[in-house]
Amino acid sequence: MSSISLPDHSVSPPIAQIKPSRRRWRAVRKAFGASPLSTVGGIIFLLFVMLAVIGPLLTPYDPIANSFAERLHPPSTLHPFGTDNFGRDILSRVIYGARNMFILTGAASGLAVLIGLLIGLIIGYSGGLLDEVVMRIFDSLLALPAFLLSLLLLGALGPSRGTVLVATVVLYVPIVSRVVRSVVLDVKTRAYIEAAQVQGESRWRIMFREILPAVLPALAVEGSLRFSYAIFLLASLGFLGLGVARPEPDWGLMVSEARDWYALAPWLMFYPAAAIVALVVSINLMTDGLSRLFQIDLAR
Repeated sequence: MSSISLPDHSVSPPIAQIKPSRRRWRAVRKAFGASPLSTVGGIIFLLFVMLAVIGPLLTPYDPIANSFAERLHPPSTLHPFGTDNFGRDILSRVIYGARNMFILTGAASGLAVLIGLLIGLIIGYSGGLLDEVVMRIFDSLLALPAFLLSLLLLGALGPSRGTVLVATVVLYVPIVSRVVRSVVLDVKTRAYIEAAQVQGESRWRIMFREILPAVLPALAVEGSLRFSYAIFLLASLGFLGLGVARPEPDWGLMVSEARDWYALAPWLMFYPAAAIVALVVSINLMTDGLSRLFQIDLAR
């Protein structure tokens, strides 16, 4: 009696390894495809990132070099964005300003998200007196307008890049912590957390292995929003002369310096202001797509 040979499927990847990746990719396409503006926002944001990374290598002019012979030249082939009242190329200053903006706001937002994540996990899981004391401190900080609190910190510590970084972190840590805490309070009552506690898993293992994955979707959306608000904050402080010091290129400072020349040379104000608006709007559009994406994943 002849034996029946079964087909060999050893070389084909298991279905369980294929489906999750395909499902995630379909979720991404569905989330961003439902709103083409989210896709446009993501593309614009990536263009700004590329501009900040490699743009300074391509600019033909020094962003802080003065050339009084080329003062207030309108946009042309030599200077696509024109020149300012010191003869500096505005395109080069906008590109270098993008790098300064990403470095400072990225570092501040990243630190705020990291510190807020740790505090939110700890107080949300621990509860009790620690949670009550920390939340009352955060409520006191959030009772003050964000811009006023940043001005108070800058007045006490002195204007500098480090001070702007500290002020941004102090402003946004309470907000991120509250978001993380709200998720932790919901997740820690679920059955699989109770099962981990019964099995004797340590507190830190439960927080970072069991609870953290449930926090990450909300944290990603909140982090992108904090980054957007940090750009506005940095631009506002630069407009007041409290951010990056002259003559370093800063979008907010460029808008402030262009006020006296707006009637004569409107391009001085238009291009840095347009860069601020385009970057903030692109991040907000991208955040909308991210929130929709994570809602699809959680539903599944």
